[in-house]
Amino acid sequence: MNFVAIAIPFFLLLVGLELLVNWWRKTNYYSTNDAINSLHLGVLSQLTGLAKKAVQFSVYAWIFPYISLFELNSQSVWVWVAGFVVYDFCYYLYHRCSHEINGLWASHVVHHQSEEYNLTTALRQTSGGVVNFVFYIPLAILGFEPIIFIAVGSLNLVYQFWVHTRHIDKMPAWFEFVFVTPSNHRVHHGQNPVYLDKNHGGVFILWDRLLGTYQKELDEEPVIYGVTVPLASWNPIWANFEVYWVLLQDSVRTKKWSDKFRVWYKKTGWRPDDVSEKYPGPKFDPYKQVKFDVANSITTKTYILYQHIVTLCLSLVILYQAPKVDNSFNVVSMIVIGFGLFTLGKLQQNTKWSHQLETLKIALWGSFIVLSPYQFEWPLEISMLYGLSSLIWLAGSYRSKSNNINIKKIIPGN
Repeated sequence: MNFVAIAIPFFLLLVGLELLVNWWRKTNYYSTNDAINSLHLGVLSQLTGLAKKAVQFSVYAWIFPYISLFELNSQSVWVWVAGFVVYDFCYYLYHRCSHEINGLWASHVVHHQSEEYNLTTALRQTSGGVVNFVFYIPLAILGFEPIIFIAVGSLNLVYQFWVHTRHIDKMPAWFEFVFVTPSNHRVHHGQNPVYLDKNHGGVFILWDRLLGTYQKELDEEPVIYGVTVPLASWNPIWANFEVYWVLLQDSVRTKKWSDKFRVWYKKTGWRPDDVSEKYPGPKFDPYKQVKFDVANSITTKTYILYQHIVTLCLSLVILYQAPKVDNSFNVVSMIVIGFGLFTLGKLQQNTKWSHQLETLKIALWGSFIVLSPYQFEWPLEISMLYGLSSLIWLAGSYRSKSNNINIKKIIPGN
């Protein structure tokens, strides 16, 4: 059972609740563009995850009879509890390696690109990461059946959602000692030198304490969120490929053949000497962080929010009907939604041709809904109303288009 899919509506409700708390406390922990971009990356991750999870489950189920050393009774509660604990240890190893190896970081970096820290950051997930499956093979060796692997994995992710908040301070000492908490996980998302690559546990912080990667959140060192090389983009497609592209360029440019391969598995940040000398990377001071944002008109902002809500609704329909439809339709759905997320990201940045691309998206989505061989839960009239209202709204946005880039300097800890 995939508990993540079931929990999505509750995740969105909790995001809304945190927004209300944020408004009530006037804490300013949300940036509209950043939050929407995180949610878009979450949507893209869930759609691509349809294929990834199917492959991972199939491979696990296939190898399980051949490599399992024990026959564990899946009807036993203790077997499930043990599976949950073992899975979290495997997750710790995978998560730690994702911060310490270039090729794995290229996928995981997506989750850390946000310069804010709120519940939408939890939903900001990668669309890559197929090789992470090998870290969970020990579960099969120990005899945990495929259904346990899928269920405890999704429960692990559900737990991790609530720790992505700044509205919960430190919790009771015993809880902070054993479990991952908001305070523990805020450290993990910090780019401060003292916090970098710490606190990798998913549910249990004990792994970090035992293996030397634990760091307490310090009152005198407010967490500065984000990555040391900022993304500076609202394009969810580019967010997933940016670091891969950098590594590919380094691999092509270096003259040493061994370095062409080493760049993928060396420690995060490693570059061939000849490449780093000829193409030096940007230098950033985390204590002088500048947040990326783009100024848009009120019309454009409300249009983006409108399209974002439509995107979530359409994506949820596709996700929940995915097991019942043909796989080729799921692939087409992923491409259609992915294109829409790409155009909306371009619109958020006010780039050239962004309005024209968004017009093309509206036409594509309208055609997709009307021509779909499967019945969506709304009549044709609503689809036509969506298309017409979007085009009128988009035209108003174009007339009020602004090309001003709004850069906001951060005060560490705020």
